[in-house]
Amino acid sequence: MIFDGETIRVEELGGGLFELRFDRKGEAVNKLDRLAFSELAQAVEALAKTPGLAGALVTSAKDTFIAGADIFEFVEVFERSEAEIAEFVAANAKIITALSNLPAPTVAAINGLALGGGFEVALAADYRVIADTAKIGFPEVTLGIFPGYGGTVRLPRLIGLVEGGKWIISGTPRPAAAALDLGAVDAVAAPESLFATALALLKQAAANPGEWPKRRREAEQSLGLEEETVRDFITGLKVEAARALPHYPAAHDAVALLEAAAGIPFDEALALEAKGFARTARTQAAASLVGNFVNEQALKKISKGYAKTAAPVRKAAVLGAGVMGAGVAYQSALRGVPVLLKDVSQAALESGMAHAEQLLDKLVEQGRLPQDRADAVARSIKPTESFDNFSDVDVVVEAIVEDIAIKTSVFRQVEAATDAKTILASNTSSLQIADLAEGLGRPQNFIGMHFFNPVPKMALVEVVRGPKTSEAAVATIVGYATAMGKTPVVVGDCPGFVVNRVLTPYLIAFLQLVRDGVDFRQIDRVMEAFGWPMGPAYLIDVIGLDISHHVVEIVSAGFPERMVAAHPSAIDVLKADGRLGQKNGRGFYLYAKDARGRPRKDADPAVAALLASVQPQGESALPDADILDRMMIPLILEAARCFEDGVAASPGETDMCLILGLGLPRYLGGALRYADWRGLKKIVETAAKWQKLGEIYRPSEKFSARAASGKGFYG
Repeated sequence: MIFDGETIRVEELGGGLFELRFDRKGEAVNKLDRLAFSELAQAVEALAKTPGLAGALVTSAKDTFIAGADIFEFVEVFERSEAEIAEFVAANAKIITALSNLPAPTVAAINGLALGGGFEVALAADYRVIADTAKIGFPEVTLGIFPGYGGTVRLPRLIGLVEGGKWIISGTPRPAAAALDLGAVDAVAAPESLFATALALLKQAAANPGEWPKRRREAEQSLGLEEETVRDFITGLKVEAARALPHYPAAHDAVALLEAAAGIPFDEALALEAKGFARTARTQAAASLVGNFVNEQALKKISKGYAKTAAPVRKAAVLGAGVMGAGVAYQSALRGVPVLLKDVSQAALESGMAHAEQLLDKLVEQGRLPQDRADAVARSIKPTESFDNFSDVDVVVEAIVEDIAIKTSVFRQVEAATDAKTILASNTSSLQIADLAEGLGRPQNFIGMHFFNPVPKMALVEVVRGPKTSEAAVATIVGYATAMGKTPVVVGDCPGFVVNRVLTPYLIAFLQLVRDGVDFRQIDRVMEAFGWPMGPAYLIDVIGLDISHHVVEIVSAGFPERMVAAHPSAIDVLKADGRLGQKNGRGFYLYAKDARGRPRKDADPAVAALLASVQPQGESALPDADILDRMMIPLILEAARCFEDGVAASPGETDMCLILGLGLPRYLGGALRYADWRGLKKIVETAAKWQKLGEIYRPSEKFSARAASGKGFYG
């Protein structure tokens, strides 16, 4: 043993060969943080000073080689100046380069995943052997950055400029076979023979002292391409990277770096990489996407905490076989929890089962699920018109009509038909859990479980704690949502909870803009250019004009002091014309099926005349920047109130609700992180400009005080 640290051990294998083994004590995975880099530097130095060193085998004692850098460290690092960030990454890159400069051949034995910095460590070895179940790659662009520890230099020199660029800007890990085909690795082995295969390759390299130095020199040579040739090669990469602009610049910056570094020496390219990384790390997207990662990890930690006391859900039931209810039943069955699907008519049940089977058929067609498994999932959904078999269900999820009288009546029936420990959960989108629990004998077992449509695609589930909901019920529903593959966020009880509460002033702002004569198509264009997947008019069509109207009406009634929508509104007049949005092909836009059966959005000339009746001042032009502010300020202020009121426990939980449930652009990092980025004082100043339009533009006292203090929501 020549080195024994907390993350790395170096042991002799015999014959001058050593194993440098990543094995972080007390943790399931290896990661590259300050401690790991410090120990890697010490381990490499110890190897370099070892007399008779004949070779080094780089391995992992974990199921994964190295998961990558410690992203939590990046939060603090990315707040530094560009020069300090460049110095930070250059120092770590220097340590990895020291591994590649050992006076003996090196082989990396890659198991599990080698991602980001982990792949950069593997690239520093002279040879790479990968398990046939392993994957390698650079996912950094998903965090708004690109490889900074030599990855943009070593990979293109190994597999070529174009292929290397594709790996870097896609962010997609590659399987072993694809890596071998391109020359990113030298051999593929079964997991059980990985060590032996890699060791045999190391012995072979050590026995051929003229081969590995030559390979090392070739790996460090510039690509030797003329500038014009480089430009030709990366044209496709530029086009691909440009699609993410302007909000996600990392891929574009990476391609520019590849172009600049293609013809320069290795060390100069590393220095250029560090400077380029630092510039990109200082962008809004990088700060936000890293922040999103941290928030997501915090949510997982919270869910794991609830899992310790969560009762297992072995059987569930869903009330309502509509699209939402059938989607919940499908998701539950797909993830291994059999479910009863209850409705009041056979026709409704047949429709719900057909929807679930259609979702399963799609997975089979895509090759993501074998047919026999799909058949088994379908059989685990049992349609029923009665409560006869509800006595042994652990959870009942209600997804029926959004009518409080009907819901409360059904819940009383369900409570009578179920066990005393059964948790009853409502999928209501706007009604309060406290009101729905009235009259129940076991209100401690009643909770909100708000899914988003379409259920299979939308990750968020708002777990709504009512005033009498027990901690046991919260834990069980968090556990069930997690088992279904969803991201649960525990929120407080109020009209609209978090997502629909924040959505409501956003929609009110849109309706006011239309009332002021602004073209709804311009509003959609502005918001989509800002990064929203769809503008507010399009969103209303997708949700349904009837449902949008209901949500705005119910949530506004809960906050009458500030949420006031003028009537008749654009939604009112379009509804009166029989328009419901995508569901009947007519809303703000017209919809028809495209060649793949998906709804295609088209302009409808008749809408302008209908909207003219709610535009007392006629048509009006407004700068895009004003439209953006009038839409986003109410959303930001209401999101802040959700946190301030304790409906969401933290800024991170508030923001993740809006990203996962509302589709807020990920590069913003959420409403509150976006507010921090713009500056709370600036938000207050901008809001004051529009306060004449209504109270949705008035910051809370807490928001104003926070702004005056110079603090943000994240520090």
